[in-house]
Amino acid sequence: MEKAEAKRINPPESGADFNEVEDIIYRRRSVRAYKQKQVPEYLIRRILEAGRFAPSAGNAQTWKFIVVRDGKMIEEMTQHVIKQCAKISKVVDYTDPGKEKKIWRAKLAQRILPRAFHPVPFTAMKLIGNQRLGLWHGAPTVVLILADIRTPGDERIDVGITGQNMVLAAHSFGLGTCWVSFSSIAGTSKEWKKRLGIEYPYKFYTSIGIGYPKGIPDGYVPRETQAIDWYDEDGLKIVY
Repeated sequence: MEKAEAKRINPPESGADFNEVEDIIYRRRSVRAYKQKQVPEYLIRRILEAGRFAPSAGNAQTWKFIVVRDGKMIEEMTQHVIKQCAKISKVVDYTDPGKEKKIWRAKLAQRILPRAFHPVPFTAMKLIGNQRLGLWHGAPTVVLILADIRTPGDERIDVGITGQNMVLAAHSFGLGTCWVSFSSIAGTSKEWKKRLGIEYPYKFYTSIGIGYPKGIPDGYVPRETQAIDWYDEDGLKIVY
């Protein structure tokens, strides 16, 4: 990558319009409908380069990217995840009324996988298992994000930062993206570990589908405004 000419960047004045970076951040959204058109390789490489330049604990850069552009392979991985989601939700569906045994199983499973059984991801898991929710939604390119579990910091944070760099870069190119962490279920399979060449010390954490969106899914998505505790010389105040 050629070095870009350094430019002096001055902070905006109060009340100024959003700059280009802010506009990309605020307009990015998850895309779940893609055209059947492959993204050029050079654009994917630029997206990966944006991810490579993300900050990481100790600058260890412990992530690893796997790019999958084989439609058959993406479909096979999708079917594997669908089957696993169906099995898991069938055994521990605590949302099914009158199923006390399943509630007990879910509580036990939650101790092992605390994030997987929050109502939001568990509902999505059921929908994927029932084939009512897609995985990569037809995205022609999928980037799997792995991390070295020996990282000096928290590899999940590093993965999140590098992935955010990539989705923002992709949006700036007019592409759509969608984070898909259920795909990491494939990382627990011996078959898929072998097919993808995943070995210790790397762990499959999440993935990003990339493609040309159908329509123009570009615009500000409503976000909840939350109170912020703000400490300065005058003490604590609450801002929004």
